[in-house]
Amino acid sequence: MPILPAMARTLVAAGARAQGGASSARLPAGLLGVAFVALWSTGYPAARIALDHSGPFTFLVLRFAGAGLIFAALAWLGGAAWPRGRAAVHSALVGALTLGLQFSTLYWAAARGVNVGLIALIVGMMPIVTALLSRAFLGEVVRPLQWLGFAFGLSGVALAVGEGIGAGGGAGSGAYLAVVVGLLALSVGTVYQKRHASNVDARSGLALQHLAAAVPLLPFAFHEGLRFDASGEFFASLGWVIGVNSLGAFVLLFVLLRRGAVNQVATLFFLMPPATAVIDYFVLGDELTAFKVAGLVIAALGVFLATRAPRAAAAAVRDRAPRPAAHRSCPAPCE
Repeated sequence: MPILPAMARTLVAAGARAQGGASSARLPAGLLGVAFVALWSTGYPAARIALDHSGPFTFLVLRFAGAGLIFAALAWLGGAAWPRGRAAVHSALVGALTLGLQFSTLYWAAARGVNVGLIALIVGMMPIVTALLSRAFLGEVVRPLQWLGFAFGLSGVALAVGEGIGAGGGAGSGAYLAVVVGLLALSVGTVYQKRHASNVDARSGLALQHLAAAVPLLPFAFHEGLRFDASGEFFASLGWVIGVNSLGAFVLLFVLLRRGAVNQVATLFFLMPPATAVIDYFVLGDELTAFKVAGLVIAALGVFLATRAPRAAAAAVRDRAPRPAAHRSCPAPCE
């Protein structure tokens, strides 16, 4: 298909821009954020479809290995430099946390009977946990307006998923602990990437992240018998999470973390559950209630408040902007 070569050329160029930083800086952060939320949120309905046709660990291994090999090919085609030494270890550790540990624990908890609405609510606390971690380890200041935004954001998440929260289907304490581990893995991995793994080439860095996530999950995939039914629905869902979520959303996350404060980037995750509810309505036919729509609006307000630039910083940007030449009432030199 002509779309695939075009996507490959775009990703090669995108990786080069992410490495250099100048071209991506010309794109408004708000536009990148909207694209990131939209692409990331599509992964949830795709995963729901795929998990009806495969084991969770098999699906994750195929996703991470497939995306890792594609990123490696793009790095090779683009002549990207590969992380070495500590930089390679940092990228691998980020992948093991934000990809491998996060998704495997959440998928396993859902399979053990933890209500998906409750999972979404707990993971919706990720921006708050990340803000606390970034304050402790990166020295990022969390302003009062940001805390207000966090409150609105979490309220929006609770409103969007609250109707779906019910008693877990016999889930034990270990399954609920796994959800907390998934939340911490995503939060710690995001802060760690900002500090140690955001200055490498996006293509080679993401290749290492995805491959490092796939390898530890292989024994679990073999334990469930590498189970998948080879249906069209399975391959379509797998292709979507590789092409759209891994090759699209994770590249945007990489760029956003490089450009901005980690707690501002993490705030975008408040929009994931309500945005997913809207996508589920169109893709899966789920009911789109007034509570879900209200949750999206309130979460968006929270993101706006939490990512709003301080007045001092905005004034500094205006002061650095070039000023128009003063109007002359007489010919130069007017002396």
